[in-house]
Amino acid sequence: MCTLTLGWRVFDDAPVAVAANRDELLGRPSEPPSVVDGDPAVVAPRDADAGGTWIGYNERGVLAAITNRWVDVPGGGERSRGLLVRDVLGAASTHEARGIVADAVAADAYDGFNLVVAERGGPTTPGDPTALYFEWDGDLRVRRLDPGVHVVVNVGIDGEHFEPERDPDRGTEQAGNATRLREALRPAPDESAPAWRSRAADALGDHDFGVCVHDPDREFGTRSSSLFTLFADGAADVRFADGPPCETAFRRVESQV
Repeated sequence: MCTLTLGWRVFDDAPVAVAANRDELLGRPSEPPSVVDGDPAVVAPRDADAGGTWIGYNERGVLAAITNRWVDVPGGGERSRGLLVRDVLGAASTHEARGIVADAVAADAYDGFNLVVAERGGPTTPGDPTALYFEWDGDLRVRRLDPGVHVVVNVGIDGEHFEPERDPDRGTEQAGNATRLREALRPAPDESAPAWRSRAADALGDHDFGVCVHDPDREFGTRSSSLFTLFADGAADVRFADGPPCETAFRRVESQV
């Protein structure tokens, strides 16, 4: 499972604030976030196995983050979902990202995913900034997210969920975790983005919410946690815990592109 928490247009000075846990095989190699030069330049961690990523943002103010979706897609896995995120991070806007995703699932077979793409907005972004949520299970569905706090897990968003065939009870459990986490991270009046980010970091490592996973019998669990904050003035703050957040400190990452 993975958990992705998005504060979208909640804070006046920070349109995009994300706190996310990555759950993966413990032996799968990865690299912490770094600046990747290009057009646009990107800040993202790297899956050293397949070469993609699970979260990142680019110099145009577009953030993308993905979770697995617990469904079986016929022919899925032909191309890594992390490479799709890399493709999306080449977009100048969520509008462009939407076309990239649609073209990608038409061209290659991917395993199921939930994908969030949010833009900071600014002088180079036409119209109001948007955040989009994509679901892929062999069919692609896209919705525009309202301002607020949203929590994505492997079975859906904000408590909406389906029951995965292999373990229906896990779907209900995850949905409950997402609902409780969303309620706990409802912003307090006049709360700043850094203060909310600190609360979100604590919640991601709090086992009472069920989103910091330890399963040594399966050699699987929460491998890392990421905090991405995109400020309205063009600055960004990226922090990364290279291990489960219940026992690993977040460290600030060079994040200006």
